[in-house]
Amino acid sequence: MLHEFWLNFTHNLFKPLLLFFYLGFLIPILKVEFEFPYVLYQGLTLYLLLAIGWHGGEELATIDPSSIGSVAGFMVLGFATNLLIGMLAYGLLTRMTSLRRIDRATVAGYYGSDSAGTFATCVGVLATVGIAFDAYMPVMLAIMEIPGCVVALYLVARLRRNRMDPAGTMPDEPGYDPQAAAELVTAAQLSTHRAATVREAGVEEELELSLEKRDHPSPAGAATRGIVSGALVREVLLNPGLYLLFGGLVIGFVGRLQGESVIRDGDHVFVAAFQGMLCLFLLEMGMTASRKLRDLRSAGRGFVAFGLLAPNLFAALGIFIAHGYALLTRTHFEPGSYVLFAVLCGAASYIAVPAVQRLAIPEASPTLPLAASLGLTFSYNVTIGIPLYIQFTHAVTGWLPVG
Repeated sequence: MLHEFWLNFTHNLFKPLLLFFYLGFLIPILKVEFEFPYVLYQGLTLYLLLAIGWHGGEELATIDPSSIGSVAGFMVLGFATNLLIGMLAYGLLTRMTSLRRIDRATVAGYYGSDSAGTFATCVGVLATVGIAFDAYMPVMLAIMEIPGCVVALYLVARLRRNRMDPAGTMPDEPGYDPQAAAELVTAAQLSTHRAATVREAGVEEELELSLEKRDHPSPAGAATRGIVSGALVREVLLNPGLYLLFGGLVIGFVGRLQGESVIRDGDHVFVAAFQGMLCLFLLEMGMTASRKLRDLRSAGRGFVAFGLLAPNLFAALGIFIAHGYALLTRTHFEPGSYVLFAVLCGAASYIAVPAVQRLAIPEASPTLPLAASLGLTFSYNVTIGIPLYIQFTHAVTGWLPVG
């Protein structure tokens, strides 16, 4: 059995898709003078999100209405699972690293989200090995991207209430500036008092002054503003990745209801070209992941260990949770759905949460979370992780079959 497991694992490990990632990963290491055009990378990302969404939307329209309840329950479970993973990630980082709390909270948010690039890679690998997955999994990709943003914002809000200074340092951490922290608290209190005055008095001039202050924030920056703002909600729910994915889902769903199937065998753009586009995408991602490894030098061994442990731990948790749900509800999942759910649990964001960090958590390090999510976790998932999750899924579903 172990021999068969090893043969299947190594067979999946050297698929052409993954070889393109290895090829890109070696470019910075070997100092090959090559730069991937950024505009082309944007085009590939746009294509992959629309193709996945469009195909998922068409298949979503064919779901039996009697199974909608179990599908909706699975989506709620996916959201809750990534919330749990974000909090578990924060606990692990606390034990394994010496990072500042603000950086632990931000990294935890990255791991409480998911990765469209890892999902697309997994879809490509499943297609090459002929493993089917359920049509609604692209919807899970969108839903499970949001919890990480919630986790990061919640943890950072708690830190700010506990006298964090403007640089993101807590009172018991080296470099803490108590005077700046006191000024930050005072600024926040004045802002709250001013808002209350405007609400109570309803004076037009004070409202204009408040708006002017909002347009020209104090030196404390984002820390003096509310943790949730209209711009932040818009960034979470209408970031380009989610918008394109949902747009493709809606187009495919409506088109299929109208009796038109654009995504079909023989379609030269959204079906036949998918594997080739994904190969180019993985070439670029390999280059990016390799370069991000340089940022790990100052993070410590514990942080590196976390970046490699987290995908295994969270992906295995995802497979057990998905299979437990299937056993309890007697829901049949395609084998590929377990693998994709494992990827959604074991991957880390590099699109949605970084955008939220830029708006709402400017105090945190911008390099450490991306070094872990791209340099370590993405690299691990698309090389060793996905083949491993396929074999682990076969083992779990074989040991505990759904009756």
